[in-house]
Amino acid sequence: MLPFATLLAMIALAPLLFAGWWAKHYSKVALTLATSVILYYCFGLHAAQDVLHTAGDYFSFITLIGSLFVVSSGIHIRVKGEATPLRNTLFLATGAVLANLLGTTGASMLLIRPWLRMNKYRVTAHHVVFFIFIVSNVGGCLTPIGDPPLFLGFLKGVPFWWVAEHCLPIWGVGVGTLLAMFFAVDTLNFRRAPKNIQDKETSHEQWLCQGLGNLFFLAMILAAVFLNHPPFLREALMLAAAAGSYFTTRKQIHESNHFNFHPVKEVAVLFAGIFGTMMPALDWLRINASHITGNEPHAQFFYFGCGILSSVLDNAPTYLAFLSSIFGSFINADLITQVQHLVTTGGSDLGTFVHGPQAEQIRQTFAALRHYRADQILAQRVTVDQIEVCFLLGNLKFNTYLLAISIGSVFFGANTYIGNGPNFMVKAIADQHKIRTPNFLDYVVRFTLPFMVPMILLVWWLFFRG
Repeated sequence: MLPFATLLAMIALAPLLFAGWWAKHYSKVALTLATSVILYYCFGLHAAQDVLHTAGDYFSFITLIGSLFVVSSGIHIRVKGEATPLRNTLFLATGAVLANLLGTTGASMLLIRPWLRMNKYRVTAHHVVFFIFIVSNVGGCLTPIGDPPLFLGFLKGVPFWWVAEHCLPIWGVGVGTLLAMFFAVDTLNFRRAPKNIQDKETSHEQWLCQGLGNLFFLAMILAAVFLNHPPFLREALMLAAAAGSYFTTRKQIHESNHFNFHPVKEVAVLFAGIFGTMMPALDWLRINASHITGNEPHAQFFYFGCGILSSVLDNAPTYLAFLSSIFGSFINADLITQVQHLVTTGGSDLGTFVHGPQAEQIRQTFAALRHYRADQILAQRVTVDQIEVCFLLGNLKFNTYLLAISIGSVFFGANTYIGNGPNFMVKAIADQHKIRTPNFLDYVVRFTLPFMVPMILLVWWLFFRG
């Protein structure tokens, strides 16, 4: 795991200690460290299959990020008089809702440029960071479309609307707390601004939205997200949407958005290094998580455990690793066999067949299958993944574990630039607009610790303390 730790240290410290050298050579460092791990897996562990699986995950990740970046760059939005603290707060609240419809990546790429333009007379680091907190992360916890970890849970069998049903109160607390913090910080910033700047901020500009034809390509990308077969059809459609958008968007719109490929190139290189080097860390987690959890862990263990690791690993594979550890720790082959038998018989012998110390859990699992997967029971097409997920949904304690890793992975993903894909992209676009963004450590010290951590602790106190 040394290459992974080295890469994290370089991302955090290099811009502080030798920024010029890092700007020129970050790609060599990231790709060299990733190559060292890949060679070790291929020729030392003879685990080339693991490398191919990770490469597939990376390809899907960067295709989604890149295609959304290109398509959103073809839409130019100019807002009207939106730069007072109250209107800024309402803009971020709207972004938090849109994150569940377009995904945190889609909402971030669509809204970051108008957000920077509307605050151009007094834009500071807090405008960029709170946008990352709210639009790029916390806002997207209500649907599987919203954030990659939740989408992976959906693919594993978590029902689409289960997330909204169980996460809505937590979403309200998280987003509401961050919006209140932003309003206070932005109000202080607005009051400190010179009077002529305040007048400019409240001046009325005309609404303008160009490139609406790209909404078709955006819908094409979001629809492709749900395609799993045949392999790479999803990515092919996303790339086709990006190409269609790029070649049909007027040059004037791209120029208005200061469009070029540098932000997506930087994200692609750094996350190639992260995906390549984090394989040993994820393997260690999968192997040892069940030993760490113990027999009777509290939900707070999964909330903080999955969350803290999501801050320094990409939050999507971290979510999957913890989900796998819950399955491995609390579900055995006998439970799966008995539930499969109940599926085969339609539950006709539920009262007589079910036996053993897990009898009640088996009944609750089958009840959850009947509630969420009735069609699959009738068609006799219930998968093991669906049985495992319904075990979590049907048993209250494990239901809370699933909720804890869902919220932990999404919320904690905002704690660093590398916790979630859109974070680095937003930073890169802000840098491209000549806005001074905080470096890795500055981000954590000035914003994560005083703002994200109190919100995270409040959510723990209200929902996961027991």
